[in-house]
Amino acid sequence: MNNVYDKIRVKGLELLEDRNLLSQPVRVRARALSTQEAIGNPESDDFPLQKGKEKLMQAEFFGAKGQAFTDQYGNFDGLVEDILNFDLKNNFRRAVFTATLNAVLCHLKQVEKTVHCRDQGPTDCAAELVRHLKTAHGDINIAQIGFQPRMVESLAANFSLRVIDLDLDNIGTEKFNVTIEGPEKTQDATQWADLLLVTGTTLVNGTITEFVGEKPVLFYGTTIAGAAYLMNWDRFCYSSE
Repeated sequence: MNNVYDKIRVKGLELLEDRNLLSQPVRVRARALSTQEAIGNPESDDFPLQKGKEKLMQAEFFGAKGQAFTDQYGNFDGLVEDILNFDLKNNFRRAVFTATLNAVLCHLKQVEKTVHCRDQGPTDCAAELVRHLKTAHGDINIAQIGFQPRMVESLAANFSLRVIDLDLDNIGTEKFNVTIEGPEKTQDATQWADLLLVTGTTLVNGTITEFVGEKPVLFYGTTIAGAAYLMNWDRFCYSSE
């Protein structure tokens, strides 16, 4: 796991050092957002944020905002250089690191769409995702990592789909005619799939290295914005800000 994070860290530090940001006393703040702040009022109530299992950490840097999903959340103040040199030993630290990276790269206009979509956004995003995948890949088998309800709903109606999730409340249940599988099925699902559609939250929960390898990967969401830019990973995020 450390190799991926070390590469992201080194690339981030090099980029910011070239712009003389590391030597400046910049204050970065991360905080956990309420559901209303994070996603507004979408039509359904089956998002992880609404269920209280995850929150979005938000870092602010010279007015630019960057977010990261996490199940370990709280406030943090620190310098950019210190945060990018964190010992990434738990989800909280990885969330602060990720949100900070997103905010700083947004400020530098290297990335966009670093703030989670709201209201009708997830539904619009799911529809656009189907169009994107059909155009780019045609009829394929997709393994989705992370249960995102509107995406699963749209994808299941258009592709052969398997979904892996960590939420015990979801595992074993049927959602939109797809049985949600647990992490023990990850290897089987990824071998079966032509494409892996992977939540950026894997960067925060430490599982991302399971999906960066032999199979084509499309990451989705705001969390992975900065890392995807630095690592040249494909990312889909249609409705966010």
